[in-house]
Amino acid sequence: MKGVHYSIHAKIITGYFAILICLVLSLLVVVNRMTALQDEIKFISQHDIEVHDLANQIQKNVLDMETGIRGYALTGQEEYLEPYHEGNRSWLDNYNKLHSLLDDNSSQQQTLEEIKPVIEKWIMNTGEYTINQKKEGNEAVLAKNFKEQTGKKVTDQIRTQMDSFLEKEKEMTSKRTDELLQNNNNLKIILYGIIIFVTFLTILTALFLSNSIVKTIKQVVKTIQSITDSKVDLTTRISVKAKDETRELAEAMNSLLGSLEKQQWVQKSLTDISTLYQGITDINELAQRVINKLAPLFEACYGVVYLRREQGGEVDFVKVAGYAIADEASVKASFRFGEGLVGQAALDQRIFLIDRLPEDHMKVTSGLGASSPRNLLVAPIIYEGRVEAVVEFASLQPFLSQHLTLLDLLQDKFGSSISNVLGRMEVERLLAESQVMTEELQAQSEELQAQSEELQMQQEQLKHTNEYLEEQNRLAEERALELKKAKDELEEYSLQLQQSSQYKSDFLANMSHELRTPLNSILILSQMLMENGGMDQDEIEEYARVVNTAGGDLLRLIDDILDLSKIEAGKIEILTDEVNVTELPQTLKSLFDPVAAKKNVTFEVQTDADVPPVISTDGQRLQQILKNLLSNAFKFTEQGSVTVQIAVSPPEKAEQLRCGGPVLAISVADTGIGIPDDKQQIIFEAFQQVDGTTNRQYGGTGLGLSICREFTRLLGGVIEVESEVGKGSTFTLYIPSQLEPEPVLFTALEEVAATREAEMPRGLPPEEPVQDADIIEADHCTDDELFHGKKVLLVEDDGRNIYALVTALERKGITVQVAKNGKQAIEMLRDHNDFDLIFMDIMMPVMGGYEAMKVIRGELGLHSLPIIALTAKAMKGERDKCMEAGASDYIMKPLNIEQLFSLMRVWLTEQVNPDE
Repeated sequence: MKGVHYSIHAKIITGYFAILICLVLSLLVVVNRMTALQDEIKFISQHDIEVHDLANQIQKNVLDMETGIRGYALTGQEEYLEPYHEGNRSWLDNYNKLHSLLDDNSSQQQTLEEIKPVIEKWIMNTGEYTINQKKEGNEAVLAKNFKEQTGKKVTDQIRTQMDSFLEKEKEMTSKRTDELLQNNNNLKIILYGIIIFVTFLTILTALFLSNSIVKTIKQVVKTIQSITDSKVDLTTRISVKAKDETRELAEAMNSLLGSLEKQQWVQKSLTDISTLYQGITDINELAQRVINKLAPLFEACYGVVYLRREQGGEVDFVKVAGYAIADEASVKASFRFGEGLVGQAALDQRIFLIDRLPEDHMKVTSGLGASSPRNLLVAPIIYEGRVEAVVEFASLQPFLSQHLTLLDLLQDKFGSSISNVLGRMEVERLLAESQVMTEELQAQSEELQAQSEELQMQQEQLKHTNEYLEEQNRLAEERALELKKAKDELEEYSLQLQQSSQYKSDFLANMSHELRTPLNSILILSQMLMENGGMDQDEIEEYARVVNTAGGDLLRLIDDILDLSKIEAGKIEILTDEVNVTELPQTLKSLFDPVAAKKNVTFEVQTDADVPPVISTDGQRLQQILKNLLSNAFKFTEQGSVTVQIAVSPPEKAEQLRCGGPVLAISVADTGIGIPDDKQQIIFEAFQQVDGTTNRQYGGTGLGLSICREFTRLLGGVIEVESEVGKGSTFTLYIPSQLEPEPVLFTALEEVAATREAEMPRGLPPEEPVQDADIIEADHCTDDELFHGKKVLLVEDDGRNIYALVTALERKGITVQVAKNGKQAIEMLRDHNDFDLIFMDIMMPVMGGYEAMKVIRGELGLHSLPIIALTAKAMKGERDKCMEAGASDYIMKPLNIEQLFSLMRVWLTEQVNPDE
């Protein structure tokens, strides 16, 4: 064993001991083989017989179940089921025992696992099935089942698989018996072999011991004789494989040779380096020669020399030479005392030897790649007690002791060479400087007189120039500030114009939708009322109610637009009168209690005791403000409560509004969706909403809060809002209790006025849905035949339009299904895509018509299904946007019912006759 010392005496003892061990091991092998044979005999006599018994028992369990089922099926007596139940209880236990015995045989386990589902299948499909059918009295089903012999096929399969299983087990038992006989014969051969092996080992051990002792001694003597020769090679080493006393002698001699070899290498290297100093007068050349010589001697792949430099009383070490440096920028140019390893080595005047450097410390590059040195050597060069230089080497291999010895011996010679070269360089430099200074002094003496005359003149000019530059600098700074202010104003104005244009576009689109939606239901139902094709009184009343509701919605929108028009005109009149505050709660309750009940939202109006009973203000404008605030509160509140609080504001608010009397604070609080912080100010601007897109969830024109704010200003008050997303909002109206009874002029916002200036061009004809004038209704198909039984999907969020369109379509015998938004329509099409035509509204909550049509054409792949877009947006290019999104045709709201039916005839006729 490596590292273990064996004496000659120990070798002899070891030889005899090895022979004894071989004999003992031989006996153990024989005993072990005999035990193994007995185990194999026991395994065959117990394991294999038990496997056969369990397999036969499973076959018997299956046969008993089959016999019991047949007897029960023929007689219907429960006694015949006892073998079946007994077999059903026992076969799985036998199977599990047999399966555990086959753990050493995966193939037989797999065969057995294939039989298990067949038995379970027979029990479920034949056994239990027959019992259930017999109990239910289904004799005909049983007769058919026995006639088809379904159960018999399964039992035949079980018998076949079990026979195959038993046959394989018999083959394996026979194979084990043959192996047992073969192992018995092998045991005899092993006994004979052990006897021969022990005899051979004894002879071989004796020869090896005697040969190793004599051969090693002869080798040591021969090597010692060669060393005493005058032409000795110090690289010669005594190679001894023995680990006894002769090895100790050889290792001592090898150590002596190694020491002599290191001394010889150090002396030779020192001599070679000493020859480099001759004739050198430049310190950089000296350092480069030394580093080029030392790096290969140290087997280093990187080297650098830092030379001492003194400037202004400070001492540092600067890089003057390098070896194998790939990136000069990565090597630090200088070090001070104590800075880094270089500075610390100079400060401590000692050598730093570091191994196991991190891989990212530095890289040594070659044409084939880059490597990371793992060993670093930093050493100061000391001469007469002063550090003249510091050398640094990096190597892939560890630095040896002879490298450190050579470096230590070089310090004095290399240091003296540095000092001598620097001295010569300093003498030459001073000599050259003295010559140059002599010539310069003579020239300067001639120029000095001329310069003194010009100096006074230049001083005067410089004074005037400085005064002029100071004035110009002041003017430039003022101009720069003015330009920056103008630039900021232009950028802010440009941003306002851009936002104003976007807000106006959103307002026009939303206003078009809000006007056309009720107008559409009014036109359809009014046309149907005009035709009155056999409608009963209930239908007429319902149509009239819907028309009345839609007309009321239009009236409210027109009122908002009129208010906006008055604001844009720049004048509006405020009529001051006494308002009874005590009647205000009852008025609000009567107006909004039905709304609260319909939405299942709690509505409360609370009045503080110190509120003045009568105030002087415009009662109509005050009620309009409160109605708008409450309408918004109920619109954005799905659950919870809406609360109105009437109180007197703190005195600070009266000072802020600059009014003499008390200030009334009316707050409207809800538990709705809330308003984000960045939207709480812009919602009071004209045309702006929290969500101004066309597919927003909540409708409206965006004028309500803007009108409220302006009316509040006219009443001498302010509106403030506090809100948190998801928790609700509180709008607080502050109005003075006394308002001067005189008309007030009001100037609207610039954004509102800008809206009127950006009117759309007139005289352009409205876009009509493209229809082929050459398409004629089929002669063999009337309207009733064409429309009857057709299935149409109506995607519309407005209940009035839904009612009007469904009523009109169902009169034609069309089956109509309704989806309230694009997402719901897509889900219905995924479940049932048997629709003949789709009416698709454009502006809907959750998912609008554009996105829904793109999903239907793209994701659902319904390219041939006609889609007719229904839109209230009268914007230019609306038809092209619908067609690009996937619409087959396009019709604008308000709808003409005959035009709608005509459009349906075109697309339904194309479906009936696709090849024409």
